[in-house]
Amino acid sequence: MLPLLFSQFVGAQSTQSITNPTSVLSIFLSLLLVVGIIFALAYVMRRFNVTAMGSNQMKVVASMVAGAKEKIMVIQVGDEQHLIGVTSHNISHLSKLETPLEVSSKGSAVGATQNGVDFKQKLVAAMAGKMNPELNKKNEKGASSDA
Repeated sequence: MLPLLFSQFVGAQSTQSITNPTSVLSIFLSLLLVVGIIFALAYVMRRFNVTAMGSNQMKVVASMVAGAKEKIMVIQVGDEQHLIGVTSHNISHLSKLETPLEVSSKGSAVGATQNGVDFKQKLVAAMAGKMNPELNKKNEKGASSDA
């Protein structure tokens, strides 16, 4: 008789604990906490660009923010360096660099300051030559007449 009463008491406690509003709230808050941690980790990984690094065949040499979701980057593939534009929907090849940027052991351009002033100047010069080829001819003539 005693074991029968004990089993009824245990069964009543387990069903009562699930329908108890306090335990339902506790379970819901625990689930909400786990989902919040997952989203927080995803945000941190996206914010700090934590991705699996590729091989040494291709690497980013320099990068400059051009807008809210736009970047201009110099990537090195083998011995060649290319200037590309990156948006949220598109990657465009802008130019192949004739004179490659020097790369330090860390992978960033040598001489590039933290705010990217040297990269910006080289980008402006490269794009000016592409947009206005006459400018390059004048610069070459001016340089040869000065010598």
